Amino acid sequence: MHHKNIKAIVRKQLKINYRHWNRLNKKDKKRIARMVLDEVERDYDFNHEIKTSEPELLGIEDQMPTPGIMNLEEMERFIESHKNDVLFKLNRHKKHPTYLKDEELRYIDGILDDQIINKLLSYDGYSPCMRGLFPSNYLRAELLKAIKYPEISYRKFCGDDKTYKGHKSNSGYIGMGNKQNRVFIGLPLNKKKMISHVQMSQFRLSLSFKQLVNLMVYILYHFKKAGFLDGGIIHCVDSTELAIERQELLAALTIKGKNIRVYDDIDCDCGKRRKKRDKSEYVIGYRLHTLTAINANTGRSFPLISLLAPANHHDSHFLKYLVQFGKAIGLDLRLITADEAYHDNDDVIYSENNVHLITPPGSKVSFPAHVDKETLQVKCNDFCDIPMEYAGIGEEGHEYKCKAEYGQCPYAGMCSGYRSIPIDSGYFQRILYGDEQVTKALEIRKNGERPFNLIKKREGLETVRVRSQHGLIVRSAVTTIATLLLEMTGTRRKKKKEQMNFLDAVGF
Repeated sequence: MHHKNIKAIVRKQLKINYRHWNRLNKKDKKRIARMVLDEVERDYDFNHEIKTSEPELLGIEDQMPTPGIMNLEEMERFIESHKNDVLFKLNRHKKHPTYLKDEELRYIDGILDDQIINKLLSYDGYSPCMRGLFPSNYLRAELLKAIKYPEISYRKFCGDDKTYKGHKSNSGYIGMGNKQNRVFIGLPLNKKKMISHVQMSQFRLSLSFKQLVNLMVYILYHFKKAGFLDGGIIHCVDSTELAIERQELLAALTIKGKNIRVYDDIDCDCGKRRKKRDKSEYVIGYRLHTLTAINANTGRSFPLISLLAPANHHDSHFLKYLVQFGKAIGLDLRLITADEAYHDNDDVIYSENNVHLITPPGSKVSFPAHVDKETLQVKCNDFCDIPMEYAGIGEEGHEYKCKAEYGQCPYAGMCSGYRSIPIDSGYFQRILYGDEQVTKALEIRKNGERPFNLIKKREGLETVRVRSQHGLIVRSAVTTIATLLLEMTGTRRKKKKEQMNFLDAVGF
């Protein structure tokens, strides 16, 4: 834990003392990183109690729920209050709707309300007369790129790429000749007003985490209203790597067998990649931990919310924060399925949030004594031949009682007839492994990988062209929003055979 604390201290000092870090050349960055790392190592007291909060140690302190974040119910009231406003009704007109011939863009344009978006993404003291382009214009440009042009760079999208210089009227994908794209973004058709890649970068940097979350809740409100979160919904938690290109190691230190590294991107780190034959074992960048909704009736899954953390942290640290995050915005979380990396050893997920967690049995969890590994039958001791009967969950864990009839067990006088097995992340989770609902939840968990394929391959998040954690948080939020909007359009959907209602079947 001390190595995480040292990295957190170094990261904090670099951010506070060198606010223009990105403007420095590599030589100066290396010198400063080495100097700060050596100073922290020299002054660090390993006998001192670590007072740094866990979110700071994990690099997610800026992604915690804060005052001002709305849940789904509050968002509904917010939208209704604006719809009933007289001025709001007078300004609800769309310009040049005939140019939106693309089915997806036309549908998404009908969902997005610019006035509400501008309200959600505004800041204190903001007024419409302060600028010619509004937050809604920049957001629409980000969504247009994610939906239609995920593989190209921002420079090329905006027409700033050197290969497009000299194209006066049709430069980029939002030039004067691309009327449909300009109408969707909200750019005038009679003026040569453009959005540069620098402006889009500044827009991403200007967004606070509170604004991003409220924007996500706004989209989730429409997603829920369209019926995508109704009937047979369970939730899944998983993660994926996001590698940051061209990261140079500036300074490194090994303390008690743990490596502390400082890269060009201060927040990123080096971690183990999931086994892939075509890629190296390690990745420099981040891991995106995502809470996903899986519709057990159709088998379809959708990304909901995510936390972005350095790649060197174990997945198990982020489950409780994703659950707290989901609860804060009003998601109906009852049952979560995840892989072995996510566990609830201390039973915090259930005790604090009343959420059941189902994972495959941990391979490193010790097996309880006097339990058959194949049948999972529990016996009282080595001499007992009669399996005990499950009695439920008590304060000490799973409770079992003897079901032997009078005179059937020769050890009845020497046995208490009662046994308790603590809840663990192995076969004796809160919902016992081998139960029908556990089997079904673990089978459907495989569908939770689908959203990562969408946001990385289809919406282009796999190619990371931003070089800061905050910029990547915004990019991941935009790609998630784009994925949800495309799901609502239904244009890229494959029909699947109906399945049984999972939650009703298992009694949740």
